[in-house]
Amino acid sequence: MGPVSLCQSCFGYPLSIFFIVVNEFCERFSYYGMRALLILYFRLFIGWNDNLSTAIYHTFVALCYLTPILGALIADSWLGKFKTIVSFMSVHVALSMIGLALIALGTGGIKPCVSAFGGDQFEEGQEKQRNRFFSIFYLAINAGSLLSTIITPMLRVQQCGIHSTQACYPLAFGVPAALMAVSLIVFVMGSRMYKKLKPQGNVMAKVVKCIGFAIKNRFRHRSKKFPKREHWLDWAKEKYDERLICQIKMVTRVMFLYIPLPMFWALFDQQGLLKIQPDQMQTVNAILIVIMCGLNFTSLRKMTVGMFLASMAFVAAAIVQVEIDKTLPVFPKGNEVQVKVLNIGNNSMSVSFPGTTVTLDQMSQTHEFLTFDVNKLTSINISSAGSPATPVTYNFEQGHRHTLLVWGPSHYRVVKDGLNQKPEKGENGVRFVNTFDESFNVTMDGKVYIDVTSHNASAYQFFPSGAKSFIVHSPEISPQCKNNFTSSSLEFGSAFTYVITRKEDGCPDLKIFEDISPNTINMALQIPQYFLITCGEVVFSVTGLEFSYSQAPSNMKSVLQAGWLLTVAVGNIIVLIVAGAGQFSEQWAEYVLFAGLLLAVCIIFAIMARFYTYINPAEVEAQFDMDEKKKYLGKDSLYPKLDTDVQTQM
Repeated sequence: MGPVSLCQSCFGYPLSIFFIVVNEFCERFSYYGMRALLILYFRLFIGWNDNLSTAIYHTFVALCYLTPILGALIADSWLGKFKTIVSFMSVHVALSMIGLALIALGTGGIKPCVSAFGGDQFEEGQEKQRNRFFSIFYLAINAGSLLSTIITPMLRVQQCGIHSTQACYPLAFGVPAALMAVSLIVFVMGSRMYKKLKPQGNVMAKVVKCIGFAIKNRFRHRSKKFPKREHWLDWAKEKYDERLICQIKMVTRVMFLYIPLPMFWALFDQQGLLKIQPDQMQTVNAILIVIMCGLNFTSLRKMTVGMFLASMAFVAAAIVQVEIDKTLPVFPKGNEVQVKVLNIGNNSMSVSFPGTTVTLDQMSQTHEFLTFDVNKLTSINISSAGSPATPVTYNFEQGHRHTLLVWGPSHYRVVKDGLNQKPEKGENGVRFVNTFDESFNVTMDGKVYIDVTSHNASAYQFFPSGAKSFIVHSPEISPQCKNNFTSSSLEFGSAFTYVITRKEDGCPDLKIFEDISPNTINMALQIPQYFLITCGEVVFSVTGLEFSYSQAPSNMKSVLQAGWLLTVAVGNIIVLIVAGAGQFSEQWAEYVLFAGLLLAVCIIFAIMARFYTYINPAEVEAQFDMDEKKKYLGKDSLYPKLDTDVQTQM
């Protein structure tokens, strides 16, 4: 009763709960901190493309939510929840650097046990505190997620290295690993205060054998001459005791409800499509979860509402995407090519294309890209007043944009732009055009444009928003001339051509031309969809954790928690399948598809939930205990009577 008495001074909660919550905070900081970096690590450090990086990422997440089944079996059948958590946390700390598979294994051993172990700490009559614990537990998960998604990207951008400096992934991954060690230490510190239930043998093996026997027995007695039984598992009564059959009924009824749930997680994990910044957009999601976690949701109807809110979040995303698409530039498709003319000379120039002619003053460009069928772009001619026309000979590449640089009636260069979409992650593309007679180098915000040749354009390099300073290095620039400049204030998703020209005094000058206009849709329009998906997650997840624990028999609580986590794994597998099936031509169509699927699943789940009857496993098991005690006392009452008869005979 020592720990119980201490509970009374801690707002009615067992003191051991606080160690479990801190442990979960540190463990989730470790997991989400590492997870936030994975895509960037795969793409920028290892060099994988987007499709492979996404596939490996979702495979890893799915594995993290599949391995809890193994952890649950070990906890309920062999080691118990406490020893399983400590053992797998030690594995996680010691071996996490070996690879993602071992991280997933460690995560799987921890995840199904911690929440169930926390629920075990409460006594009868503390249902209200236990329900609130799951909200606090989920708060700890998302508080860890919030801090990790803020801190680990900051660590990643630090420069470190022995022989050469680069993004400091060792530090970014090392801090979550250290937090994992802290998590283990904190959890072990509360060891003496925990209420530890003993494992009850290989429960899963019994469950599988019982279900298998029931199916076989039912198949053997499929004839109409055998009377029907109330439940298909009742066909196992010939071999297995009624308590085990009743416990399996509890689990299968809940697992049946879980069938539609993976679609929620498949949709929820698509948040990555909506990031403002590569590492930190999910900070918004975590902040909203932390704010809303004080609410207490406890029913299947609330889970249905959560699914509905999630589907509405992607309807909102589709609406925003339609508005974004209206502002996007049109890029060439199929056999199309696009050409823009940029006059970097000192005279007006005319350029004739099939069906159209454009005339440009000095240092000017066409207002937009001209689109042609590559097979019909048979002739392009450059001319100026008093000069003969010069034909442009170039093999234009279909599906690409090109810039035609002209600086005289017989002087031109065609440059393939290399941009077939808006710059990713809200960055801005900048390239330089050299009008000098010799090559020059440009250093801009730490990035270097090397050997930009005369009357040619560099490749684009990409920068975040804000004004950037740059320096032009050229032997043609006099020491008395200024060679450092400041760019225009870059916004989000734009592209520019910076032309370096000469002023009358011979010093360099800067002319800026817009290639792709910046985004005009306010990023705040994403807030409604994040608010909806966050509300849906809180309602759905907190309720799901508490529901899974409350409806599970005492010897299968970790197993049912693992079943809940299994829905997350299946959701990520659905994402992999959809991604492998091919990308949608329109992003909004993908959002609408997922929203429609979830809405359909939401309706199915609501119908299933309507026919579900809540039970109290503790009361059911107590009734079995009472019945067994009565049977035992009934048998035991025979022995005094036998003793009396023996004494009479003697």
